[in-house]
Amino acid sequence: MSRFFRRLESLRIYRRNRRELQRQMAERTDPPFPFGKPYPCLDDRYQQSGSARGHYFHQDLLIARRIHDANPATHLDVGSRIDGFVTHVAAFRPIRVLDIRPMTQQIPNVEFVQADIMGELPDELFECTDSLSCLHALEHFGLGRYGDPVDYDGYLKGFDNLLRLLRPGGRLYLSVPIGPQRIEFDAHRVFAIPYLLSLFDGRCETRDLSYVDDTGELHESVSWNTIEAESNFGCRYGCGIFELMKIV
Repeated sequence: MSRFFRRLESLRIYRRNRRELQRQMAERTDPPFPFGKPYPCLDDRYQQSGSARGHYFHQDLLIARRIHDANPATHLDVGSRIDGFVTHVAAFRPIRVLDIRPMTQQIPNVEFVQADIMGELPDELFECTDSLSCLHALEHFGLGRYGDPVDYDGYLKGFDNLLRLLRPGGRLYLSVPIGPQRIEFDAHRVFAIPYLLSLFDGRCETRDLSYVDDTGELHESVSWNTIEAESNFGCRYGCGIFELMKIV
């Protein structure tokens, strides 16, 4: 059934159900709930119980689980989504958050630091953590979308600083869009997997690669030394999720 005819059918059901509820209400002598303004929800009856797919759903759950299992002494996050990954982690442990944008809310287990990851880091942040995450954020650095300065090499400066934050042997959980390499201004960059591996080479050891494909499905712990990886697993706009270890 097309969306147009499905919505017509849903509108018919909406009207039928409303009449039935009004009939039942009229039988009450003192109904506690009067009708307010209409609020039709015409698509919900055709949807599944929830969405368990997509970049953010899979990366947030996967990396939160891995941090729980690793139980590092400290964990620092740079730029990931507060109402997703950060709150997942804060549910079971303290997490420190670094972002260029301000955050005024007080969230239990979350310590916030405002800083520009492309700029010069304060001395106290140098090698300050043994566990670090940066999920779906690096692709934005230097494009100006979030109030950061426009800088073509912003992602390189940001990645350099991510490694400066991390102690030798520490883990970096990094996710970025994957596919044919390009800038879709001013939203994000998309990275080719071979380019990312060359960026890591000599600085980080790749310990794990998972990815979310173009349909929103997760493929966990795949090989990165394959022809499929060289072609970004066929993704046009997927999500590569890397677990890296900083080389001493």
